[in-house]
Amino acid sequence: MRRHIVVLGSLNMDFLARAPHLPVPGETVMGEGFQMLPGGKGANQANAAARLALQPSTVKMAGRVGYDAFADHLRASLAASGVDTAFVHATRGAPTGIAMIWLDAAGQNSILVASGANLCVDERGVEGLRPLYRTAACALFQLETPLAAVKHAMRIAKEEGALTILDPAPAQRLPRDLLELTDFLTPNESEARILTGLNAPPAETEQALLRAGARGVVLKLGAAGCFSGGKLVPGFPVKAIDTTAAGDTFNGALAVALAENRNTADALRFANAAAALSVTKLGAQTSAPSRAEVDAYCSFLAP
Repeated sequence: MRRHIVVLGSLNMDFLARAPHLPVPGETVMGEGFQMLPGGKGANQANAAARLALQPSTVKMAGRVGYDAFADHLRASLAASGVDTAFVHATRGAPTGIAMIWLDAAGQNSILVASGANLCVDERGVEGLRPLYRTAACALFQLETPLAAVKHAMRIAKEEGALTILDPAPAQRLPRDLLELTDFLTPNESEARILTGLNAPPAETEQALLRAGARGVVLKLGAAGCFSGGKLVPGFPVKAIDTTAAGDTFNGALAVALAENRNTADALRFANAAAALSVTKLGAQTSAPSRAEVDAYCSFLAP
């Protein structure tokens, strides 16, 4: 029986600092509250999925790190959440990836990523993931690792019968043959504009992405919720403290719900709730809610 979730993607050490406002080019802003936290879109999604899964050990993370202290910290952090890191491999000659995050008083952020070992993920390496995809319910992907490797891994996942979820971030135009491998494409509004070249309402954007080749589309609309199948799935009103990794939490939650064979509407509501709870805390992985928190929140808000 297909139960587990495979995440192929990036692992970064995040350097987070808060400031009254985000700096513009040439500006120096005095910040405060520096933190060093585990991150990377792939690792964030694996962490969120493991914290939300009924059986956390069913989440498998695959990716690359360097031979350094950051690598040890990132592996240990994921393992503490219940993620299986056996397929996170160290790479000589490349450092573990890092991200520098600036967070303003309104909870918005700017992020600069130095990918390091994440760029060493390659087609030959992902071929070794075939046995994992053969028994996986869902496979999660993002674009912080080389596109050729992502496409090859998605092709393997589809060949082996796994449901594929692609978070197209950082945003770029994508080839049709990759989109055709995507069961759920999950861009936010800015990513959708780059993917389509359109500044259009959600319904029009969704149709454009479907025509481009995606099998299914979930548009992440921030506090408003998400849009899929021609319908808005409303978000949950919360006071945002830090929006970092809210989209990653959404994707991890979506994979968990789909792996549990929930219908799409219920899976999207569950993902909205998890993402809403995540923005009420600081950090990328540290903000991901537990399964108990999300279930309690959804029960409290149930009509």
